[in-house]
Amino acid sequence: MHTTTRSTTIATHNGSFHADDVFGVAVLRLLFPEATLLRTRDAALIAAADYAVDVGGEWDAARGRFDHHQRGFDGARASGVVYASAGLVWAAHGPALVAQQCGVTEPTLVQAIADSLDRELVQHLDRADTGAANAAPGLFGLSALLAQFNLPWDRRGSAAQDDAAALARFEQAMGVVTQLLLAALDQQRARHQGAQQVREARVLLDGRVLVLPRGGLPWRDVASAEMPDLWFVVYPDASDEQHQVHVVTVEPQSFTARKDLPRAWAGLREAELAAASGVADAVFCHNGRFIAGARSLDGALRLAELAVAAPFDPK
Repeated sequence: MHTTTRSTTIATHNGSFHADDVFGVAVLRLLFPEATLLRTRDAALIAAADYAVDVGGEWDAARGRFDHHQRGFDGARASGVVYASAGLVWAAHGPALVAQQCGVTEPTLVQAIADSLDRELVQHLDRADTGAANAAPGLFGLSALLAQFNLPWDRRGSAAQDDAAALARFEQAMGVVTQLLLAALDQQRARHQGAQQVREARVLLDGRVLVLPRGGLPWRDVASAEMPDLWFVVYPDASDEQHQVHVVTVEPQSFTARKDLPRAWAGLREAELAAASGVADAVFCHNGRFIAGARSLDGALRLAELAVAAPFDPK
């Protein structure tokens, strides 16, 4: 007796597509790469599919139903952002995709990465789809860019020709989303794992100086939000073969430092900075007094120590 395994089927609507259905199908296709994509509004075909995205009039994640157009739909995040199909799929399957693509197994970290991608990307797709916000003017936004893959009016022919062309274009749009999604997931993974390394790094001088083991770690959010006593961060900059001292700002995106580097160092380089600071291998101090460097870790730590001890003064 022969047994057959039925392939997974993902249904979405035919006709013009939008970012939310493209994104939702892309997530499921990554999880089920051999799945068959069906673009239709045939109720029987949709009901028979394993997953229905942005079509079918149902929201039931357990049954693979991810539509938000039905009367009485009231799905919204705790943030108040109403779900479109992208968000419904992500809420149900985002963590599984994070675990699959990022190689992360710790449940708290998996969910943190999924949640951050929802905040940074998926919520904006949902808001654009539901009309809650026009996230970007013109074509300067993912929703608008993906819409460019739809067939223009003067390239349409018979219904069969249009369906075939639209399916090919949907696959193209999904390829773009897939690349962006995988790159964004990798960035979010690195951000969360790097933030943990920042939390575990050495802290010196009564919490005023954080010493990172490597350059490139995402320290700004952690330093501003979680380390209220911190003034300076020291880290290696391999490209310039030096260690740098950077101020900590009052907020991650702010330009206002909790404490500036000493005014006497501003704009000095090499021998001039060495003479002004007493640090023999000092390399530079930016004129804005937010970053300075030395060739050695010991030199950078000494600059940080002097900056901590220096009196506050206005810019």
